[in-house]
Amino acid sequence: MSIFFRYVFIQAACALLLILGSLGGIVWIALALKQLNVVTAQGQNALLLLTMTTLALPNLLAVIAPFALLIAVIHTLSRLNTDSELIVITASGATWWTVAKPLISLALIVTVVVSFVNHVGMPWSMRLLRTYIIEVRTDLLTQVIQPGRFSTPERGLTFHIRARTVNGELVGLILNDTRNSKESQAYLAERGRIVKHNGNASLIMTNGHILRRQEGDRPSDIIVFDRYVVDLDRFEKKKPDGKVDFEPRERYLFELLNPDPESAQFKARPGQFRTELHDRFSNSLYPLAFVLIALASVGQAQSTRKSLNERMIVGFVAAASCRLTGLALNNLVAVDPLFVPIMYLLPISAMIVSLFMIRRNARPRVGRSRLLVIHDSAIDWISARVNRYRKLND
Repeated sequence: MSIFFRYVFIQAACALLLILGSLGGIVWIALALKQLNVVTAQGQNALLLLTMTTLALPNLLAVIAPFALLIAVIHTLSRLNTDSELIVITASGATWWTVAKPLISLALIVTVVVSFVNHVGMPWSMRLLRTYIIEVRTDLLTQVIQPGRFSTPERGLTFHIRARTVNGELVGLILNDTRNSKESQAYLAERGRIVKHNGNASLIMTNGHILRRQEGDRPSDIIVFDRYVVDLDRFEKKKPDGKVDFEPRERYLFELLNPDPESAQFKARPGQFRTELHDRFSNSLYPLAFVLIALASVGQAQSTRKSLNERMIVGFVAAASCRLTGLALNNLVAVDPLFVPIMYLLPISAMIVSLFMIRRNARPRVGRSRLLVIHDSAIDWISARVNRYRKLND
């Protein structure tokens, strides 16, 4: 490992950590502001807010990390150009690989990290986040519901109580569930109590009735009960055996490769499983593609700052357009599997084009260009005519 390799690698790695930390902090603040009602309206502590927002970060890290690497590499190459270090390296006879090797090594490290996050870190964090969401929801029902106020722990689910006794019993309970567009249910009970057993939460209601309305012209059903139990855990997507039917993003790699054919999630959205699987693999190609794009745009020594700035902008726009196109392909892959190869061809094509441009820019130019030859010939012709005119006058 040469001194120049260590120098460029450390410069790019430090810039990457700084930029990744900054972008991650901005995303974390946005998530915290979005979930601020967990503390203000749902009576939870700040530690729970910090935990939930942190667990949501790996979901976005796979998208943020390649862009952070792109900005770090462009910054490093721009700094080498500004300090004339690239000019010195090029004049000493070094090839483009001398500059590319430390940056590509950093890209491979980012690729490994992104792959680990995609296949292990993100599913683990999303599952743990689901657990905290369930805890918040049950705590909302037992602690935060205030008499005379309507509480909505999730969209389409509304609670209301008239009073709460000293022992925690709910008096005058109303539960309205309209999450299912085809069927809505309203529970009215004189009394209710939240009971937790073996990690499961249930709402036991006494002396009430159920108003069930279905779409269409069918009449509503009214069911009178003395005692009725509602499993609060059924608000989460579970199979009949009690197991959680995880979303595609919450599943590990082997669960995406071999999904349960009886899974309601898989039956409803098979295309989403396909998209999630291939997006995890293709996303790992973008760090290397971004580094090669940066090398193709600002990897050669530039004589003017204006030319360098223009190349930086072109390189960033090209890389961003490539990634945004890849994200747009996710919707097409969910509809038609024929678009799956394009998810891989897009970053691979960017690598091939970037390598071609790097080799083309690094190749020494032998002789003069045709425009330069025409320019010199025109100057010689004009000079000859001027000299001849002067001799005639003399």
